[in-house]
Amino acid sequence: MTDPTSSPSSVVVTGANGLVGSRIVAALSERGATVRAVVRRAGTAPDLPGVEERVGDFADPAYAAEVVAGADALVTTVHPLGGDGESQRKVGLDGTLVIARAAADAGVERLVHVSTAAVYDRSPGLGDVDEHAALAPDDAGDYAVVKRDVDLALAEVDGPTRVLLRPPAILGAGETSVWNSVRPAHVRDDERARRSIPEQSFNWVHVDDLADLAADVAVGAVATSDDPEAGPVAGGCTAVNVAAEVATQRDYLGTVTRALGVEPVWEDGPAWTGRIMADRARRWGWSPRTGLDEALAELEAGLRD
Repeated sequence: MTDPTSSPSSVVVTGANGLVGSRIVAALSERGATVRAVVRRAGTAPDLPGVEERVGDFADPAYAAEVVAGADALVTTVHPLGGDGESQRKVGLDGTLVIARAAADAGVERLVHVSTAAVYDRSPGLGDVDEHAALAPDDAGDYAVVKRDVDLALAEVDGPTRVLLRPPAILGAGETSVWNSVRPAHVRDDERARRSIPEQSFNWVHVDDLADLAADVAVGAVATSDDPEAGPVAGGCTAVNVAAEVATQRDYLGTVTRALGVEPVWEDGPAWTGRIMADRARRWGWSPRTGLDEALAELEAGLRD
């Protein structure tokens, strides 16, 4: 990473009390940034140096304009964990676009959006996936389709240098962690959630490693470039995959079921066995610090506790 050459950055983070948002806030605080931590409920933002809690609804145009005024960067992390397509679209797409457009109007330099590798088509038989891969089709499910549409809409928001971070499964402890808390609860309570194809790919990244890249991009520590392989395109919209070493469902589901004391149900059938390629992120200077063994050990320890 290159070092920022300007004064400490002012960064707005939506969803600052969530699993990903809170870790990004912490990473920004470590980098000396001042952070406007946007939350819906008072007293839920991380209490860290340089962090100011800002309570409000970022989908409200007046509030969005107020909270981004004078900021250097905006990081958007909010997407409903559940709900139907309409509710996901209202919050994840419409709300994100309100504050993204407010940031563009305010002259915010950088916009970092936490997207997902689910925006790619990962049908059985397809190979590895990089940033040039085909996006998910319309029948891919509400989550993938809405997140895909958010990415496409942000590409049309002129002004800021936009970076779409595309992580696969995000591992890391937290009450709202899908893969460390929510999915394991389903596995514990529903035999159907214990069924999987053992060789199916389980691409993942640890939340702290994802937060590192988000924070570095937000404060300008990753230099812009005319070549997206070297850095975010200045004034453009650049996608970047953020993934650690590849694993399988045998690794993930096997760990969860062992910790919970239930048996997995391994099935045969077609499955995607490719990798989410993160070569672009590595060329930007990012490298994950958390290996698979460490991430699974954290997962297992949390479930046993």
